[in-house]
Amino acid sequence: MSSGQLEPTDRAPAKRRTVLAWALWDWGSAAQNAVITTFVFGPYIVQGVVGDARPGGLTGNTWVGISTAVAGVFIALIAPISGKRADAGGHRRRNLAVWSGLMLLTMIGLFWVKNEPSYLWLGLLLLAAGNVFSEFAAVSYNSMLPQVSTKATIGRVSGFGWAMGYFGGIFLLLICYVGFISPDVGWFGAGDEGGLRYRAIALMAAAWFGIFALPVLFAVPEAPAAGGVKAGRGIIDSYRQLIRDIVALFKADRHAVYFLLASALYRDGLAAVFSFGAILAVSVYGMASGTVLIFGVVANVAAALGAVAMGRVEDRIGPKRVVLISLAGLVLMACTLLVVALLQPPNITTLFWIFALLMVLWVGPAQASSRSYLARIAPPDREGELFGLYATTGRAASFLAPTLFAVFSGLFGDRIGIVGIILVLVGGAVALLPVRPPRSAPDTDRATGSGHDLQQT
Repeated sequence: MSSGQLEPTDRAPAKRRTVLAWALWDWGSAAQNAVITTFVFGPYIVQGVVGDARPGGLTGNTWVGISTAVAGVFIALIAPISGKRADAGGHRRRNLAVWSGLMLLTMIGLFWVKNEPSYLWLGLLLLAAGNVFSEFAAVSYNSMLPQVSTKATIGRVSGFGWAMGYFGGIFLLLICYVGFISPDVGWFGAGDEGGLRYRAIALMAAAWFGIFALPVLFAVPEAPAAGGVKAGRGIIDSYRQLIRDIVALFKADRHAVYFLLASALYRDGLAAVFSFGAILAVSVYGMASGTVLIFGVVANVAAALGAVAMGRVEDRIGPKRVVLISLAGLVLMACTLLVVALLQPPNITTLFWIFALLMVLWVGPAQASSRSYLARIAPPDREGELFGLYATTGRAASFLAPTLFAVFSGLFGDRIGIVGIILVLVGGAVALLPVRPPRSAPDTDRATGSGHDLQQT
């Protein structure tokens, strides 16, 4: 990495259809994030496939946690050199196509996971593989952000992409609820026997992702190969070069490394908000299990609106301030929910709806501005490498929020589990405070752009 060249070069504004094609991948990937992992198929593995059985003496929740941890190890080890090698060879779009194709295959494979404990291992393997392929695909996808934005519009384009992801999840969850979950017999005769309604949802998710992942592969051109970097390095050489580049990045702009570490903390907290939100809704705040999917839909709406609104604000005040404001809003609402859980008022479910939605309103802006923050500081032609490190640092800290949630829940009861999430969010905010904003951000050097830049969104 060359020193002194840590802000992305400004490019001509991309056409609307190019930005839309890029964002449609976010829209389609909600099939993996919202449906397969979070609200539908993940819970099906625990409740439908395992149920009350204890394979190997462990619960379904524990086994899912183990498979997620194993997937995280693979991501942490491979993501940075995957992005680096894609930069070197000019293969971001090709890599995105490969990883997206593998994601699609794992979704299709879930159709064969019946609601019997003997199918747990197949389900865990496919869930873990899907998470790995999704993260690798996201490295290539996120590294394309500077190709579809300029310094003056990167915040709103990133926010637009995140919002598309949330809205994609909303539409697909509603389709799944109306078509497969709500009726006694779903579309195509999918009922409870053999877990068919959930297996059919896996095919629906695969079709959804397959359709909307295609436009970016045709609309966004391949980035040129990074100059001065050999694409044909072996794996060991790639790691050696990676270490040298991290050292060079630290010498050139150590605040970029500080940001990676700080964001690893608070992004783990952001992930936990959704991961444990549904669990807390049912176990602590009295929400009916059938209502959780509807809550997921509304929560995605709130997060999407927050991402869109604050994406435009970011282009004025900079990504660091947006992230800090968002983290403050998240901590405040989480503390309010903790008080509600301790008091157990008669209208506790209604209060959960209100404050939980106000909480997730800030998740979208924090995620979107973190992505644009990194895109602003990435040296030209090295975006994939830096987003690979972004994925790696995030996975390296991914055990913190789940572990603290489990500790506080185990020691003090389910109502106190949210304290673990609060601590991780606060820790991330404190770590981010001394980090210098990116030089191209309005925090220190207000970006300028003519009105025609707005055509991107």
